[in-house]
Order: sequence, then structure tokens, then C-alpha cells
Amino acid sequence: MRYGVRKSAHVLERCGLALAGAACGLFVGAYVGSAIPMLTTQGFLLLMMMLGAVGFYLGIDTPQMPFDDAHAAIDAAEFLSSAGTLCATLAAFASVGVIVLRENPDIAWTWLVLFAWLAGVAMQIVAGAKARWRK
Repeated sequence: MRYGVRKSAHVLERCGLALAGAACGLFVGAYVGSAIPMLTTQGFLLLMMMLGAVGFYLGIDTPQMPFDDAHAAIDAAEFLSSAGTLCATLAAFASVGVIVLRENPDIAWTWLVLFAWLAGVAMQIVAGAKARWRK
């Protein structure tokens, strides 16, 4: 019984993380799509949301390597996960700031936000996959 409750709680947590990632992707897509005309499509918004959902589902809360002398190497999955989460959430935070404050930053900042988002979720996805393959 306890195992089932713990498993259910973990699934609920991961679904919540996926929804948070999708929301972040929606903000990044809305900001970038409004600034770059060729990206003003529903497909682009959906892609940003899907990348966020998959990245946050896989990349946050990755299984850690045992911490002992036998595993003295750097945990690449843990590092990629944390760096990816930071990049993705910074991009989402910047996007929300631009939208809420109704700013009009230079197009270079818009591209930077897009690349930070893509790099962040890519790192999360790779980290999540790597951490789960080593089990």
C-alpha cells in the first residue's frame, strides 16, 4: 500500500513539473513569437510548450548517483539538469518580465531568450535520459 501511495505521489509531482514547464514554454513562445514574425504560429507555441513539459518532466528530480568513493566522478546528469533548469527558467522569467512590463527589447535579446530556452530544455532532456539509463 505504501509503495502505491509513494508512486502516485511521484507521478503527481512529475505531472506538476511538466505543467510548470509547459507554462514556461508558453511564456517564452508568446514573447519570442510576438517579436519574431515568422514564429508567430500556434505550432511554435505548441512546440515550446511540449519542449518545456518534456524537459521539466525528465530533467528535474533526476535520480542521483550514489555518493561514495567508488563514484568519485562528476555526476554529469545532475550538473546538466541543474544548468538546464537555470537556463530555461531564466528565459521564462525574462519572457514574463517583457510581457508584463510591456517592454520592447532589442531583437538580439529575443534571440538570446529563445536560445537560452532551447539550450536549457535540451540539457534537461539529455540529463533526464542519461540519469534513467544508468539505473
